[in-house]
Amino acid sequence: MCCPFLGDESKNSMAQAFRSTRVLTLQGLVPAVFVVEGERIVEVRSWKDVPAGAQPRDFGDLVLLPGLVDSHVHINDPGRTDSEGVGWEGFSTASRAAASGGVTTLVDMPLNCVPETIDVNALEAKRAAAKGQSWVDWATWGGVVRGKAEALPALAAAGVPGFKCFLIHSGIDGFSWVDEPELRLALGKIRETGRRGTGLPLLAHAELARPVNAATEALNATGANWRKYSTYLASRPDAAEVEAIALLIRLAEEFETPIHIVHLASAQALPLLAEARGRGVPITVESCAQYLWFAAEEIPDGATEFKCAPPIRERANREALWAALENGSIDMITTDHSPCPPAMKRRDEGRWDLAWGGIASLGLALPVVWTALTRNKIPSSTKQHAAMEFHGLPPIGQKQERPMDGAQFHPLWVGEDGGVERGGVNSTASIQRIAEWMAAAPARLAGLAGRKGVLAEGADADFLVFDPDAAWTVAPKHLHFRHKLSPYIGAELRGRVLQTWLRGEQVFSGDGVSAGFVGSPRGRELVRR
Repeated sequence: MCCPFLGDESKNSMAQAFRSTRVLTLQGLVPAVFVVEGERIVEVRSWKDVPAGAQPRDFGDLVLLPGLVDSHVHINDPGRTDSEGVGWEGFSTASRAAASGGVTTLVDMPLNCVPETIDVNALEAKRAAAKGQSWVDWATWGGVVRGKAEALPALAAAGVPGFKCFLIHSGIDGFSWVDEPELRLALGKIRETGRRGTGLPLLAHAELARPVNAATEALNATGANWRKYSTYLASRPDAAEVEAIALLIRLAEEFETPIHIVHLASAQALPLLAEARGRGVPITVESCAQYLWFAAEEIPDGATEFKCAPPIRERANREALWAALENGSIDMITTDHSPCPPAMKRRDEGRWDLAWGGIASLGLALPVVWTALTRNKIPSSTKQHAAMEFHGLPPIGQKQERPMDGAQFHPLWVGEDGGVERGGVNSTASIQRIAEWMAAAPARLAGLAGRKGVLAEGADADFLVFDPDAAWTVAPKHLHFRHKLSPYIGAELRGRVLQTWLRGEQVFSGDGVSAGFVGSPRGRELVRR
């Protein structure tokens, strides 16, 4: 069972009734009222049925969505923040950025902080750093590194929802990557946390070093220009992801322990994953907003704000990832928000091999994904059609009706010219899918199902108010993370978060002209019990 630590209840003693003609309930996007007492939703009613004595809050035709859950962020606290404005992120700014984008739950990664979250003492240091700083609720993954497998049971007992490892150098010397023997030791300990196939998940950065090292050595031998994005892309080949994922599938099946692939970038791994999932291997997959928005062909040379690992791949690869999301081969979308001090991006040199790898995006994912999903068509390509054929998508001009897990599947329409319309013509279904990908699915991964990521009886009263038609262009003033360096600056987006509510109290208000945070930080750690 997962629940937040016990603390003060909401200051709202009167029941509140939140109403709109478009509320995303378990029955879909419908006119509804949800009634909140204290911090929880106690009832969902029809639109006309506002209970007597409740404080009414009517949002007209605006969309009310469950608070988003981002299960892949790098908050970089404790140990990497300072008071001079030149440090790393920290709970205060990361959580403000999250709230501005409708994210009410963050799950922090166990590296880029000092100490790394690889034992209980480090976990307690993170808890101390977060106290009184977070505007949203949070949890943290525990770390799997070399020589520390014996620490994993104690971290599980202390309440982490799962663990994270790297199969390649993480960029942080204090968070060592693990090979297959170390993975086996760790999975043996993690398997003890639950019954067959139900233990805590192991999240994995799925790239192997051998293909990366070989590609890099070959590029250096030919004098490759490291200002060119094509050089960086070639240095992190698809094979690094595919081979790592093949290893993880084999281990997930052998140990009968859930493994989660973070930030899938290579569509070439999709056949392996689909085949494994088809035979019941406990493996889940995420991709990230940057892989669904940008394409390698569009990235300028020297523009190191786009650097992440695995890298953003070609346009055809992007469309294959979208097809996999649409048919359920990819489970969720996260940000992998991984900022750094601007100097570490080495923008003046533009050297991809020297720059920090990580994209700052917290607060932007919902409008980015909504904009991409509601564009008229995905450009057709050979690779896209190959991916469609593999995934069993329909011939040109036919609609896919294959049911998916749960009630929130919507069809993918393949146009007569071979273009794929994201979400078909049904924007209601598109909103449902986004809530599944960005709220319900990551909540399940973090052990928060039923408490976070849904608007339902018994859930925390976390929600956002969304105007799906607002058009705007990203500018530094819209960014609430610490350093205003992001490849999304200048992006023309559709859809804006107007309000964010955490456990029955408003924490963010924005109208497109100004934005503000309401009250004081009241986020809590979510401790798995």
